[in-house]
Amino acid sequence: MPDDVVLERRGPVARLTINRPERRNALNASVLSGLRTALAEIKGDDSLRVVVLSGAGEKAFSAGADLVAPNSPAAGAAVPGGTVSAADLHESRGELAALFRDLWDLGKPSIARVRGYALAGGMGLALACDLVVAAEDAVFGTPEIDIGIWPYMVTVALLQSMSPRHALELMMTGRRVAAFEAERLGFVNRVVPVDELDRSVDDLADVLAAKPPRALAAGRASFYRVLHLAPEDALAYLHPLLTVATATEEADEGRAAFAERRPPRWAVGGGGSRTGG
Repeated sequence: MPDDVVLERRGPVARLTINRPERRNALNASVLSGLRTALAEIKGDDSLRVVVLSGAGEKAFSAGADLVAPNSPAAGAAVPGGTVSAADLHESRGELAALFRDLWDLGKPSIARVRGYALAGGMGLALACDLVVAAEDAVFGTPEIDIGIWPYMVTVALLQSMSPRHALELMMTGRRVAAFEAERLGFVNRVVPVDELDRSVDDLADVLAAKPPRALAAGRASFYRVLHLAPEDALAYLHPLLTVATATEEADEGRAAFAERRPPRWAVGGGGSRTGG
């Protein structure tokens, strides 16, 4: 894993950090590759139940794609000093979409810990996580329109996180949104003082890590599966899942713990993608 991505373990919680504070944790090919490698490792480790994604330093979660680096996926084909073909650049731009899919298919809850700027692809990356906890100094935005492009792949993350009209306004205007407005618009779950950010994120991660992993994975996947379905189609999909869920070992343990008035003892394990069943 490259030095600009750091993976740490705190019990069942994986801390994944973009480590380019000098570039406001801008996304380049190395960062995207490192994040994808780390998520694959986390997905395969049943002892890890929750992922916290953050940016190093105090200035930014991620300010988006690195626009000035030669051969950056966000740059044009005519970057000074660039040697990568237009076809290769097109292919590399798909890495952000692949990273979104990796988060969605992780089978484990993810939390974006946002301090400072979360812009463009950085905002998309935060919103591709299941939950967003932001410090009061967090700033969100999709300013791509101001450099003559459009946040195409980020559109999906925005539409899953707020109303279509709010998402379209942010993309058309490129304006920046402070943390409390982000909470009001619905794409941030919690806004906390800067000095309480880590404790708040840790507390939330610990709550999620203590839940039955297979039930949480299956429920998370079903939530996203029915998010845009018609109500009748959603109910038809969800009804048999309840029957399956009540017959699992976790459900047996949950009922036994309730009857015996003790905390449940969940087995290690998980599975189930955000997009799967």
